[in-house]
Amino acid sequence: MADRLWLKNYPEGVVWDQTFEPFPVAEILDRAVEEFPDHVHLDFMDYALTYAQVGELVARAARGFQKLGVKKGTKVGIFLPNCPQFVIAYFGILKAGGVVVNFSPLYSESELLQQVSDSETDFMVTLNAAALLRRIEPVLHQTRLKKLIVADICDMVGLYHKLRLSLFARKHFLPVREDESHLAFRSLLRNDGDYEPVAVDPEEDIAVLQYTGGTTGLPKGAMLTHANLSINVQQSQVWDPDTKRGEGRVLVVLPLFHAFAMTGILLLATSIGFRLVLTPKFEPEEALNLILKHRITHFPGVPTMYTAILNHPDIDKADLSFLERCNSGGAPLPLELKAHMEEKLDGVQVREGYGLTETSPVAIVNPVSGLSKPGSVGLPAPGTDVCFTDPDDPAKVLEYGERGEIRIRGPQVMKGYWKRPEATAEAIIDGWLRTGDVGYMDEDGYTFIVDRLKDMIIVGGFNVYPRTIEEAIYEHPSVREVTVIGVADDYLGERPKAFVVLREDARGLSADKLKSFLLDRLGKHEMPREIEFRDELPKTMVGKLSKKELAAEEEAKYQGAEQDS
Repeated sequence: MADRLWLKNYPEGVVWDQTFEPFPVAEILDRAVEEFPDHVHLDFMDYALTYAQVGELVARAARGFQKLGVKKGTKVGIFLPNCPQFVIAYFGILKAGGVVVNFSPLYSESELLQQVSDSETDFMVTLNAAALLRRIEPVLHQTRLKKLIVADICDMVGLYHKLRLSLFARKHFLPVREDESHLAFRSLLRNDGDYEPVAVDPEEDIAVLQYTGGTTGLPKGAMLTHANLSINVQQSQVWDPDTKRGEGRVLVVLPLFHAFAMTGILLLATSIGFRLVLTPKFEPEEALNLILKHRITHFPGVPTMYTAILNHPDIDKADLSFLERCNSGGAPLPLELKAHMEEKLDGVQVREGYGLTETSPVAIVNPVSGLSKPGSVGLPAPGTDVCFTDPDDPAKVLEYGERGEIRIRGPQVMKGYWKRPEATAEAIIDGWLRTGDVGYMDEDGYTFIVDRLKDMIIVGGFNVYPRTIEEAIYEHPSVREVTVIGVADDYLGERPKAFVVLREDARGLSADKLKSFLLDRLGKHEMPREIEFRDELPKTMVGKLSKKELAAEEEAKYQGAEQDS
């Protein structure tokens, strides 16, 4: 590209056209262990592990996986909340030569069945939480899964938490079984750690299958190579050259199974020797307590998390002078929220970026210092090109300043979609990734996101696919037609709403009864907050259900409610 507008405002000391060394992802941990052996790496419920200790446990996990039969290319799933076992399994799988397949703990049984089958996952690492085991056990017996490797939550928590969990939360956890189809995670680690190193071609070999909806349809596995991920970490490192290595403390409340947290926290924070304070789920009270207790310096999150923290009754009394950075992603950061954060959290830098699962995920990010523009997601990351094309004529590249579909080219762009050559060819054209998002670049090289082409709904930072919800609702025998759209929500950003037409002989079905029917078919984040029954739904001229009229109605209602308030 002859004219890269962003170069004139590029951060001082950051070279855009530098080259990066692709290397195996597990080396991120190896290098950190060598540089920061005695620094605390993982802190979970008052249980701390140093980088050297994590390195040893990862080597044992690698040996354990290889003894199970994991070799180069074997798919191993992680079905875990944030906990030390997630990190140990993640790097252990990679060292054993396997491919990590991330599974959301929010998945329903049907979603687990679909992804296990599509990804060809042979082993699954999970937790002895009843809520997880009761969903994954049926999958074990219906798919190619060979074994569940089950971690005990009490194995890696402090004494107080171990007693609390044993005495007061016992009903939420199940005993860890060991038989032909089950192995305790602690048993996986019971070896000398003498694993067989596996040769990796960073540019070609897949490190992670990260499932995403892409631009449309059912979730697809984005093939993220070792080069994609290791280079994306390097891009993030050089973007902030003044980071004090080995001194930061990051709150890991974003789920590590999500691309944002996997690269932006687990890999990046590990690479610079930070302490990762893990928590399995976001609770405002707990999050604020951990921030204060550990004097957290970095708090990556999504807008709903920041809203909840700012609304905490004790926020005005809390001394958060040690908090340095809040990196927002996963969903658009409202201007009002950013301003409120900077006002309440005096001295904290609030930085927003943009990326996709398909870009590993960081692609565009606001500079740490220099020009900052309200509402912008920033400048292209080092080595990353951005252009805009006409949504109605994808071959037409637009001038900067014109609104079009954002396209991204760079070393962090995925290899393609797993077993989906046609979808890959549609998404990546001449090395350029079609994002499905609409935006523009101003005269200073700053990118602004204005709309989405895809139907995907972002609920509190989680991707929700209308088709998944629609298919689940269609399973009810009383439903004739259904369409799902995203509607505005002040807290979550968006939430799914379903519009349903019932069969003539089934007019007695209520929204509550339909939601009860969906409980085992959808994750909590996918459950429609509202179900509206109608006599008919809008359709296109060729008879397809149309969403745009419904979306316009809901937007008008939301705007009207805001004006009234």
